[in-house]
Amino acid sequence: MEKQLNNQQVADQEQALVKYENVKKQFGDNEVLKGLNLAIQPGEKVALIGPSGSGKTTIIRMLMTLEKPTSGVITIGGEPLWHKKVGEKLVPADEKHLRRLRTDIGMVFQHFNLFPHMTILRNVTEAPIHVLGLSKEEATERAVDMLNKVGLGDKLDAYPEQLSGGQKQRVAIARAVVMRPKVMLFDEVTSALDPELVGEVLQVIKDLAEETDMAMILVTHEMDFARDVADRVVFLHNGQIEEQGKPSEILENPKSERLQSFLSRFLA
Repeated sequence: MEKQLNNQQVADQEQALVKYENVKKQFGDNEVLKGLNLAIQPGEKVALIGPSGSGKTTIIRMLMTLEKPTSGVITIGGEPLWHKKVGEKLVPADEKHLRRLRTDIGMVFQHFNLFPHMTILRNVTEAPIHVLGLSKEEATERAVDMLNKVGLGDKLDAYPEQLSGGQKQRVAIARAVVMRPKVMLFDEVTSALDPELVGEVLQVIKDLAEETDMAMILVTHEMDFARDVADRVVFLHNGQIEEQGKPSEILENPKSERLQSFLSRFLA
């Protein structure tokens, strides 16, 4: 269960890039999140682990503004996401407010979501042009650089149907990162891939984690990947944080029986 915060944790929360304060989420009678308190520091890489239904994907979908919290406050860069301040009051945010803050957030989904009728280059340049207002030349330069980084510089004129699943997922990563968000969200990005393609996608994310100062929240069942990439691992159970800490602590010396049981499935 979540413990009272110590002085260091309070200080961390005050300078956090992303903060969830007593956030609850309910779908009908099912309370998926039960008062989440979580702070992500600028540049921090955080892996969310836990059984299905523990609330991992809901956490990042709320930050991406795809799901609205039932109650509580989420902030990014000190600014409320689902609310805005009017005087001293917090009122529900309008679409303009959400759209502005959404540019600080990038997300890669399980299922690529590429535009099938567009070339790979155009898939990656559309948002920088139409959302960020970059010129076609600027967007192309940024996109080509990013596609080279994910090993797809030779696929600019290809269409999604001509790529493997791993290549499509690398395009999806490039498309999100080219927007230069402050925080990147990865939702089980290898779960839809054939096993032999998983490694190439995880390597791209590892490289990004090492080379960029973006914060990352990674929902994953790949424990070795979490160990390699994350600064902190957060174990969720039944809509609450059961345990969190450095990967070595959480994955090699789990304290709670629930975490021990969960890890036994992966680390046997």
